[in-house]
Amino acid sequence: MAHIYIYSPSGAVRDKAAFRRGVKRLQARGHEVEIDADALSSHQRFAGDDDTRLAAIGRAAASGAQVALISRGGYGLTRLLPRLPFAELQQAVERGTQFVGLSDFTALQLALLAQNGTQTWAGPALLADFGVPEEPDEIMQDCFDDLLVGQGEGTGWRLPLSDLRAHPELSGEEGWGVEQAQLWGGNLSVLVSLLGTPYFPQIEGGILFLEDVAEHPYRIERMLTQLLHAGVLGRQQAVLLGQFNRYQLVPHDKGFKLQSVVDWLRSQLPVPVLTGLPFGHVPTKVLLPVGARLDLAVSGREAILFWD
Repeated sequence: MAHIYIYSPSGAVRDKAAFRRGVKRLQARGHEVEIDADALSSHQRFAGDDDTRLAAIGRAAASGAQVALISRGGYGLTRLLPRLPFAELQQAVERGTQFVGLSDFTALQLALLAQNGTQTWAGPALLADFGVPEEPDEIMQDCFDDLLVGQGEGTGWRLPLSDLRAHPELSGEEGWGVEQAQLWGGNLSVLVSLLGTPYFPQIEGGILFLEDVAEHPYRIERMLTQLLHAGVLGRQQAVLLGQFNRYQLVPHDKGFKLQSVVDWLRSQLPVPVLTGLPFGHVPTKVLLPVGARLDLAVSGREAILFWD
């Protein structure tokens, strides 16, 4: 049984039924679920005003919980970054609290990494993953359980054939890989919003993973272009693209689609751009240690990330 602390550092919880379902599901799996006093607070579109959400983050850090899990993403963390209790969050991680989330949570994750080198976990949120009307995704739950019992050592996925055609070196007899590279990334929109600030990690030779939701491919390309021109992409050893979904193509696109963006990005970079990473605003998602050093191994269509 694990102690899980639920808090809301970003958007307000509108779907109270999903919140209750998520809490009950975690409790049904034998966990002690502690709910922050302001987890259901609301101020404009936020889960309370800035002071309220900062206090919630502080309580999560002081909770002693094994996992501090966000209720949902949305928007709101970037405006809190200058006031984050970085030392307290770092100390909480050193005591064993794992901070888990995605989407807007990327802002807090990357700020912690940039300021203190603090490791967090890209993973599920309460509402979108545990609070769904149907049964939560098995892979997501298994990965979450691995984190709780300390058994997670890596994750893998199957690459599409288009990746092998674009990168013939992946199909060699000895395969291809990267050793002890720092994993970082998250939501593309949030990550790009941190460029030029003290909260953007300066990672050399890393493995960058990206995902996004409800962004048309041309906007995805525009953000990738910004990272490219800023020199960020060229400093990495590999770029991993997760799931980009919930957008609508229009007749004006004339064949321009997400694969067009991937093809263009590959033409600009000397390093592999691998797709299909099971992470993003989708039911099936793995947990990824943001800030950890790990190995990436590719053999044919099989890609595996290894960490301690």
